[in-house]
Amino acid sequence: MSDATVIKPDLAFVNEIIKGGGESLKKCYQCATCSVVCNVTPDESPFPRKEMALAQWGQKDQLITSADVWLCHQCSDCTAYCPRGAKPGEVLNAIRKQSIKHVAMVPFFAKLATDWKLLPVLFLIPMAIFSILLMALGNTSLASIPRGEDGAMVYHKFVPILAIDIIFTLTAAFAAFSAFVGIKRLWNGMKGQAGEMKSSGDLKGNIIASLTQILTHAKFADCSVNRLRQFGHLFLFYSFIGLATTTAWAVVYIYGHKIFGIEPIGPLHFGLSPFPNNDPLKILALASSIAFAAGIAIILFNRIVKAGKAGMGSYFDWIFLAIVIGVGATGMLSWYLRLANASAGYAVYYFHLVFVWSLFAYAPYSKFAHLFYRTTAMVFTKYTGRDKK
Repeated sequence: MSDATVIKPDLAFVNEIIKGGGESLKKCYQCATCSVVCNVTPDESPFPRKEMALAQWGQKDQLITSADVWLCHQCSDCTAYCPRGAKPGEVLNAIRKQSIKHVAMVPFFAKLATDWKLLPVLFLIPMAIFSILLMALGNTSLASIPRGEDGAMVYHKFVPILAIDIIFTLTAAFAAFSAFVGIKRLWNGMKGQAGEMKSSGDLKGNIIASLTQILTHAKFADCSVNRLRQFGHLFLFYSFIGLATTTAWAVVYIYGHKIFGIEPIGPLHFGLSPFPNNDPLKILALASSIAFAAGIAIILFNRIVKAGKAGMGSYFDWIFLAIVIGVGATGMLSWYLRLANASAGYAVYYFHLVFVWSLFAYAPYSKFAHLFYRTTAMVFTKYTGRDKK
């Protein structure tokens, strides 16, 4: 006679899932429809049926560093076809929030990104940073802000480029190290669950294959209910790459001129901003901004239209979207106000810096963390051979 298995449920974990957007968890009666309709799950150990059972039983240790929880792309095919309205996609999203908290280098930051009651604190931190900077510079009123030679408003007189570079370099370093710590903890957790792991021995090839999938968002193409999400995410993904490129390009312009004395070359305007609108940097920035707006519009449209089938998402989803929209809206508006020489641009630019800092600093703790941890899970499943269909 086999030994009995004693299950000790972590009720606090179950309650966190329910509070975090998985309120439909208890509706699941294990019919397996979700695993059958999912086009993303591997044939071996398919999800999300087992995750729904483990979540109901409060098996935190088996879920908190599960690769399958991260392989889920929240297509919501499972949610749309669930005969009981259990919304497995929303439940797994709630579990991923708990996973982020578990692997987070700074748990308080993870809490800021997941608890709506801490929303004021989330934004007060960057607001305090830039307010202190402005007070130190003496730029606390419109009258005290220096103007350009022709009397025009220029943002680098409001907040010096060097100050921005120092703050955001430190913030990016903090975010990168936070992501590294989280990835390492998640990998070790997945490795611990895998037991005697059989590896492909080609970690580099697995990383390249996973990144190729991400660059094309190929897995999103397997979704049927939320098929439009692939295009929204692609627009947003590549707009971020474009905007990051323009930022690096501007750094080359500014410091190439300051340090190496490089003068404008043809259409390339080395020197202090603002750069002419016909500069390739500005053209790329504009194209990226249009792609950014298109991606946001598609995601919002899809989320509202598909709310009945896929759910509206939780605070965790919406606060990240709000920060992303804030970055884009304040960035484009500050650009327009500078062209119009409107002093209101300074206030808008201040909030732009606040939103950009929030995007950077909270990246490994917000929904942006999916980029790090889903990639890690994809590499792990390829490395262990579990991704075979």
